[in-house]
Amino acid sequence: MTRAIITGTGAALPARAVSNAELAERVDTSDEWIVERTGIRNRYIAGEGETTATLGAEAARQALASAGVAADTVDLIVLATATPDQTFPASATRIQHLLGIADCVAFDVAAVCSGFLYALQVADSMIRAGSARRALVIGAETFSRLLDWEDRTTCVLFGDGAGAIVLDASEDETRGVLTTRLHADGRYNDLLYVDGGPSTTGTVGKLRMKGREVFRHAVVNLAEVMEEALATTPYTAADVDWVVPHQANARILDATAKKLGLPPEKVIVTVDRHANTSAASVPLALDTAVRDGRIKRGDLLVLEAMGGGFTWGAAVVRY
Repeated sequence: MTRAIITGTGAALPARAVSNAELAERVDTSDEWIVERTGIRNRYIAGEGETTATLGAEAARQALASAGVAADTVDLIVLATATPDQTFPASATRIQHLLGIADCVAFDVAAVCSGFLYALQVADSMIRAGSARRALVIGAETFSRLLDWEDRTTCVLFGDGAGAIVLDASEDETRGVLTTRLHADGRYNDLLYVDGGPSTTGTVGKLRMKGREVFRHAVVNLAEVMEEALATTPYTAADVDWVVPHQANARILDATAKKLGLPPEKVIVTVDRHANTSAASVPLALDTAVRDGRIKRGDLLVLEAMGGGFTWGAAVVRY
C-alpha cells in the first residue's frame, strides 16, 4: 500500500513582530486583557514585499531543505489559504515560480483555518492514487490584511505566517498519514466570515466574528472529530504522543484537551508567539515542535483545526 509520509517541515514568518504592548498603543486593549482571554503575547505582521506567496515559498524552501530534496523533484503543490495574492491565478502557481519549478500540478484550497487539513487530505489522496510522488503541502496567510484595526475583539487575535511539509509516496507502512476526517456546515457562515468578495461587494472586505459562539462550536467539534479520526485507526487518545492543533485560542486548546482526557503537556502550543495564523497555524506548530526536538520520528500525531464556514477536521499521522 502506498502511503504519504512527511519527510520535511518548514516555516516562515514576516520580519516584523508585534507585541501586545505595541498593539495596545494602537487599539483600546492591554497585554493583560489579551493574555487572559486568548493566551496570545505576540504576532507577526507582513510588511511591504511580504505576501502569502513569498511567505509560502520560504516555508517550502525550508521544508525541502529539511527533507534533503530539490524543488524540481516536486510534482504537486497544494496551498491552503484564505488570503491569496490575487483573486486568480492560484497563489500556488506563484510559489511554484518562486521555487523555480517549471511544471507541476499547483492549486489553492480555501477552507480558512481548516485549510491545511483539507490540503493534506487532497495531497494524501493524490499520492495514494498514484497522481503524485512528492508534494508540497503549504498553509500560508497574510490575515492582517483582512483585519478591522478598530475592532479590538478580532484584530488582537490574528497574525501572518506560513508552514509547509514535504509529503513523499512510500511503501513504508509504519509511517505516514493514517487517516483524515473532514467536515463542513454552511449554516454557521455568519459566526465567522469576511464581509466582502469579488462576486458580492467587489472588495476584499474585513473579518467579522462572534467569538463566544465560535468558541462553543470549536470545543465540541474539535473533540468529536479527533475521536472520529482515532476511531478509524487501532489507536486511542492514550496512544497519542502529540496533538498539533489549530492555534486559535489557548482556552480552546485547553478545553479540547480536557474533553479528550489528554494532559496539556501533550498539546503543542504556539499561539502565544504566533497568534492565530489561520491555515498556517498547524504546519507552523508542527515545524516548531519538530525543530525543537519534541516531535520525533515514530511519534503518533493528531492534527486538528476548525475555521469559518464552519469547516473542521483532524488527521492521524505517524511521523
